[in-house]
Amino acid sequence: MSMSDPIADMLTRIRNAQMAKKKIVDMPNSRIKLAITKVLKDEGYVESYCIKNNGNKSLLEITLKYYSGMPVIENIKRISKPGLRIYKSSEDLPSIMSGLGIAIVTTSKGVMTERKARLAGVGGELLCFVV
Repeated sequence: MSMSDPIADMLTRIRNAQMAKKKIVDMPNSRIKLAITKVLKDEGYVESYCIKNNGNKSLLEITLKYYSGMPVIENIKRISKPGLRIYKSSEDLPSIMSGLGIAIVTTSKGVMTERKARLAGVGGELLCFVV
């Protein structure tokens, strides 16, 4: 059976792994999931990631980050969904909790945070909010 929203599945796996205090979470790999994970790593929300080949399947393994026993990612929420895509121009990109959180945006120049998209002057599809 095919998955209708693999990005929501990725975010749910991260959320569930953190609630269960897991250090590592595995998921099927794709280019968009890898790009989102790179943004999370660059912003300090995850410790590391690697790609593992399991036969003919490629798995993305993310090492989650904790501080004083609490997960660094307090809240991670999917915004744009397959049934309702949310697009914003560079001027309309939201600031999450006055800069304490990030919004991940997919643009014509790649997947990036809303701050970088605003500086580059490009808008795009709002994928998720991370606090």
